[in-house]
Amino acid sequence: MEHKSGCLVCGAGLAYFEAARPLACWHCQETSYANVSCVHGHFVCDRCHGSSANDLIERYCTQTTETDPVAIATALMQSPLLKMHGPEHHFLIPAALLAAYYNQGATGCRAGNAPAITEKARLLAEARRRAEQVPGGACGFWGACGAAVGAGIFLSLITQATPLSVKAWRLSNGVTAGALKVIAEHGGPRCCKRGTF
Repeated sequence: MEHKSGCLVCGAGLAYFEAARPLACWHCQETSYANVSCVHGHFVCDRCHGSSANDLIERYCTQTTETDPVAIATALMQSPLLKMHGPEHHFLIPAALLAAYYNQGATGCRAGNAPAITEKARLLAEARRRAEQVPGGACGFWGACGAAVGAGIFLSLITQATPLSVKAWRLSNGVTAGALKVIAEHGGPRCCKRGTF
């Protein structure tokens, strides 16, 4: 059984390190550099920590007809697959926003004549790919909460922003900055669910 908070293996508290160190994941045994393990030495990599949750998020958001992104996120957070803290929240934000956007009838970024459900699924897969590049703990180690970055991912997808865009670049960076400001005003420590809302 996985614990909802603290160490996913034993439930003990987490220890954060100033400098990343190589740690073997308890689940997949792959070694990666990380800034956190539990006080007993257990480590779960971001991929194992969030993979089943991200599968659920992608499936649910592809199929739901709900038009309220908060309702979508709240429904998903009821699942035990979404931990109290973790990188799955980085994908939850753009996924809930994309699902609500398409479910409200948005068709602005359809590729050719693709049906809306196909386009929504395509953008959800791309949002997941991008969000999974934002590591757990980015809020403290990068100074950029993954929830805010997720909002930027959403806007960059629907505006088709690239590094060479002008207006779309400004808008996607602006939404990330605005979200970071609101999150920062609440203060620390990290809280993935608070950052999501």
